[in-house]
Amino acid sequence: MKKQSNKNTPKPDFIFEKKNYIVMAIGIAVIALGFILMAGGGSDDPNVFNPDIYNFRRIRLAPTIVLIGFGIEIYAILLDPNKKKKQ
Repeated sequence: MKKQSNKNTPKPDFIFEKKNYIVMAIGIAVIALGFILMAGGGSDDPNVFNPDIYNFRRIRLAPTIVLIGFGIEIYAILLDPNKKKKQ
């Protein structure tokens, strides 16, 4: 039995290129950072209210960072890595 050469085997076609995946990884890291910033602020005792849950970081900053991360993900999906720069 002969082994087939690798020259005839087709290469798998990926939807995205390396640049797309790098930008996607950056977007996922930004989204994760936003969720990390949202964490905490709870109270150990359910009878005690902790107003830290409504501070700027959890109400304004973290959701904004998550939305920016989703924007980066959309950009990564729409990015055309084969596009040439005009010179």
